[in-house]
Amino acid sequence: MGVAGKSYPPVELTLEAEQVAAFARVIGADPGAGVPPTYAAVYALFATFPQLLQDSEAAVDFAHLVHAEQEFSWERHPEVGETVTAVGTVTGDDSRRNLRFLKYETAVSAESGPVCASRMTSVIRA
Repeated sequence: MGVAGKSYPPVELTLEAEQVAAFARVIGADPGAGVPPTYAAVYALFATFPQLLQDSEAAVDFAHLVHAEQEFSWERHPEVGETVTAVGTVTGDDSRRNLRFLKYETAVSAESGPVCASRMTSVIRA
C-alpha cells in the first residue's frame, strides 16, 4: 500500500477572473486586489488531490480521512488570467497504531518559473 515517492501527471489550470473574484468575495477579500493567497487551495491542492484519491494503488479510504495539516509557501503570487501547472507527489506514507499518515505535496509553476508549494498531511483511520 505504500506509495511514498509517487508523482501524478501535471494539471494545468488558468486562474479565471470570475472564479478568483467569487472566491475573494466569499472570504471577505477585495475582488479587485488580485489572487488571494488562500486561493492556492484551489490551484494547488484541489487541482491535484483528486488524482491521489482516485488512485487504486494508493487506496485512500476517504470516509476515514481527516485533513490534519496544510501549509503553503510562495515564490510569488500568481496573477489573474495566468496559467499554472500543478504536480502532486506523495512524500510520506507511514502507518502507526492503526493510523495511516499520508503526506502530499504539490509544486505549482507557471511559464515564468515556480509559483508556490503546498504541503498537506492526512490521517486515515484503519
